[in-house]
Amino acid sequence: MDSMSLEPSLYTVKAVFILDNDGTRLLSKYYDPELYPSMKEQKNFERNVFNKTHKADNEIAFLEGMTIVYKSSIDLFFYVVGSAQENELMLMSVLNCLFESLSHILRKNVERRCLLDNMEGVFLVVDEIIDGGVILESDPQQVLQKVNYRADENPLTEQSVAQHLTEKLALTTNVLQSAKEQIKWSILK
Repeated sequence: MDSMSLEPSLYTVKAVFILDNDGTRLLSKYYDPELYPSMKEQKNFERNVFNKTHKADNEIAFLEGMTIVYKSSIDLFFYVVGSAQENELMLMSVLNCLFESLSHILRKNVERRCLLDNMEGVFLVVDEIIDGGVILESDPQQVLQKVNYRADENPLTEQSVAQHLTEKLALTTNVLQSAKEQIKWSILK
């Protein structure tokens, strides 16, 4: 091992994926472009991981030089992948946050059909937890607050996602307009 691989890094998560009970990919995000660059390599890796873990009663696996933490629920398997040197507890906190956030969004009905019906929310949750392999959040309540989801609202729809984006765009526009005004007045003084 060279000394570069042992240096600490913020890029702790190499991949996140969710498979159904047949090993079919429902969601995957790979954050290291050099790890498995092609779709064929990614699916082959996922198949190997599924074959090793779908009958096991563990929470962690080591395969192809990767640390993999996983959890199953009814007909879904959730996986978080890190390097061999990665802290398993950090990866497990990401996995638990993902599972608990999705459990809340899916109203405790964490199964294939509900997951597919709410894919927009699933992608928002994953993006709030991990960005480019960097762990941003591990508290499910914070994640749910950031995706602006409440239990008494309807599940996320295209309209609510569009509304969320429109609100963010309006806020950004207001900030830019205010900055322009301040610059204009500072120049005119």
